[in-house]
Amino acid sequence: MVSGSTDGAGQVLLVGSSGGHLAQLLALEPWYRERRRAWVTFDTPDARSLLDGEDVVWAHHPTTRNVKNLVRNAFLALKVIRRRRVDAVVTTGAGVALPFVVAARLRRIPTVYIEVYDRIDSATLTARLCRPFLSAMLVQWEEQRRMYPEATVVGNLL
Repeated sequence: MVSGSTDGAGQVLLVGSSGGHLAQLLALEPWYRERRRAWVTFDTPDARSLLDGEDVVWAHHPTTRNVKNLVRNAFLALKVIRRRRVDAVVTTGAGVALPFVVAARLRRIPTVYIEVYDRIDSATLTARLCRPFLSAMLVQWEEQRRMYPEATVVGNLL
């Protein structure tokens, strides 16, 4: 079961592809521990294991160069954002992030993107696509501010 307040507050939607993107979101556990939350990721064995007992929405994958799943995830995002009381969307990417960031922004829900730690010399495609819809851009390395001058450096998550 999801821990967190039961005072009627909305929830944080944590969105990320399985694997490293999910691992970086999981590293935020001290921050989200006491918050109501739900996860959006891919239905993979590692995600099932890591998110056992959590509120999870399984997104469609693969997303890389897969227009069909982009459209499917866009409809999923609209449905999830409309039906749940979401206070914020926090994501580390990748492809699954864009539909949820856009859907949240359309509803004036704050959106936060955390650029992955292993992209120091170039911006990720997902970050570039999500950027116009973000409330905040966070990076893990000072060097990443070359691509995102408006970003806040939060340090390494892993």
